[in-house]
Amino acid sequence: MKRIPFLFLVGALLAFGCAQKKEAQTSVDQAQTRSVIEHHWQSFQDRDLDALMSDYTDESILITPDKTFRGLAEIRESYAQAFIVFPKDSTSMKVNKTIVEDDLGYILWEATVPKFKLPYASDTFVIRDGKIVRQTFAGSAEQL
Repeated sequence: MKRIPFLFLVGALLAFGCAQKKEAQTSVDQAQTRSVIEHHWQSFQDRDLDALMSDYTDESILITPDKTFRGLAEIRESYAQAFIVFPKDSTSMKVNKTIVEDDLGYILWEATVPKFKLPYASDTFVIRDGKIVRQTFAGSAEQL
């Protein structure tokens, strides 16, 4: 019987354990990420603030070009203002692309509202445990 050096065996076991742990950490339900993004988009289109806010936690952060919003209260206020800018009855919105990789989601979208057109807008989301923990928004507006 051939002897395996002890340090080699310990190293192999540690490497195997680390690989399993890394796999468990990166094993994210992409379907859940997509579902949260779709719920978020539908809630925004419906102007349903309570449904929209159910996608966030008090630790969530939303970064926009103008301001960073932290927690439920600040994020709620940002969407309350957005609903004024994007009135339901006179806004058209469309998602042009959705990309989901593990817990990361990205949407590219456009909108036309009474005062301006957003031909290019994007949101990036980090989803954990079915909630948006981090989000960024950027867009380019054109006056009508």
